[in-house]
Amino acid sequence: MKKFCTFLILCIFLASCATPTVVNVVGPNDSKMTCSQLDTEIAMANKYAADAKKEKNLGTGTNMAALLFWLPGLWATSVNVKEAVDAANRRAEHLSRLKAEKNCP
Repeated sequence: MKKFCTFLILCIFLASCATPTVVNVVGPNDSKMTCSQLDTEIAMANKYAADAKKEKNLGTGTNMAALLFWLPGLWATSVNVKEAVDAANRRAEHLSRLKAEKNCP
């Protein structure tokens, strides 16, 4: 029973690590989108980047716990945040290029 409780606590702890969303840079229907849909997607990509940057803050409960108990988790969160922000920024750039190609206002 003690091993099961330890395993359960470990699983909950590992699952609680911050994992910001890493978006795909190029979507399958990007070229078929209208100008307003492109604007919406650009706003969503910027929101994903902002949300990911919030996860990097050491003030979050998850990051404080990782700092105190599990340093590799803090490092993994940092790497994941960088990946997520980079992907969101590249997606916004890709969509902006499509928007320019379509001569959107």
